[in-house]
Amino acid sequence: MIIRKAHKEDMKAVLELIQELATFEKEPQAVEITVNDLVCDGFCENPLFHCFVAELENEIVGMALYYYRYSTWKGKTIHLEDLIVKEKMRGSGLGFALYSKIIEQGKTDNVRRIEWAVLDWNTPAIEFYKKSGAKVFDDWRIAQMDEQGIFNFLTNKSKV
Repeated sequence: MIIRKAHKEDMKAVLELIQELATFEKEPQAVEITVNDLVCDGFCENPLFHCFVAELENEIVGMALYYYRYSTWKGKTIHLEDLIVKEKMRGSGLGFALYSKIIEQGKTDNVRRIEWAVLDWNTPAIEFYKKSGAKVFDDWRIAQMDEQGIFNFLTNKSKV
């Protein structure tokens, strides 16, 4: 197994992994991005994300996609957007290898925090993160506004 930085040519396989995760998270129709989006956004002059892939026998079987954020309390941080392992490879140590690579990247980049979200029903992931030394907060909630929410807000902001 090889963990390496992703290339443009890997984005088709990365998108397939993203779609597999969406199915696992019970939202198979939620993925809107395309291979072209991933290529344009990840391999431009100022990339919006970075990605490691796990390759086994010339097949991409996992990935970890991350980007940099800035915390008003901590400074530069890494946000791990998704760490995905093909179902057939779960339990093989591949997820741990990708997770370790992200933490190593954080150390290399001198970030003061690495953060990510985990669904409250994903008990195996939560237990893994806790065992690895991560704090899993119960008191923070994730807030999001989708495209329709953005439109509605801008259209009706005087009513808020």
